[in-house]
Amino acid sequence: MRSRSVKSPTASRRAFERYEKNKPAAQMIGIENKADSNNPVWRPASAIDLDIIEQIARAVHPDLPERREVFAEKLSLFPDGCLALARREEVMGYGLAHCWAFGSVPPLDAFLEKAPDRADCLYIHDVALLPEARGIGSGGHYVRLMVECARKIGVDFLALVSVYNNQPFWAKRGFEVVSAPELSAKLRGYGPTARYMTRKLTLSRSPITPGSS
Repeated sequence: MRSRSVKSPTASRRAFERYEKNKPAAQMIGIENKADSNNPVWRPASAIDLDIIEQIARAVHPDLPERREVFAEKLSLFPDGCLALARREEVMGYGLAHCWAFGSVPPLDAFLEKAPDRADCLYIHDVALLPEARGIGSGGHYVRLMVECARKIGVDFLALVSVYNNQPFWAKRGFEVVSAPELSAKLRGYGPTARYMTRKLTLSRSPITPGSS
C-alpha cells in the first residue's frame, strides 16, 4: 500500500448509485464495520467498479501495472474474494482474491483462465487503499473477511505476494515468509522487495510445501 491519491470520478459515483439501487438488500450483511458509520465499508465489487479499481491500481501501483481485463477476469472467476471499499458513493480501495494452488505464484498482469485443478488455498492478489482509507483497520478487516471466505470454501491456507516491504503488515496478521528458490523467477515480476507469504488457518491437513502440487 502506497501513499498516492486519486479522486473518484463522477461516472464512478453514478455507477455506484445504480449499484446501491439494484443490489440485494442482504448483500452488505457481515461486511459493514458498524463501529463508525463514517468509516468506509467493504461491499461486493461488481463490473461497474472496474473503472475506479483500475484508477486506484494505477495510483497505488504505478510500477506494477495491470490491465482492466485482468481485474475483470478475477471478478468473474471468484466474486466472493473481490470487494470494494466504499464510503457512501466514494470507492476508496479494493481487495482481490481467488482460489489458487499453494506454493504457486500467478504471473502479474496475466489471465488465470480458470482455477487450478488442485486449488487448495485462497490467494490474496491485491489490497489497495487510498491514503484516506488507511490507518483505520480497513486492510485488516479485508484479511478477516478472506479468512472467513477461505474457511467457507474449505481451504486451510491464505497466500499472497508482499511488495513494497509490507511484510510487517502481513506478519501482524499471521502471515509468514516462505523461502523457495523455485518461486524466484515469478517473484521478480513483482519487484525487488517481493516475498511469498502464507498463513495456515487450521490443522486439518498436513502442511503443503511449495512445488509439491
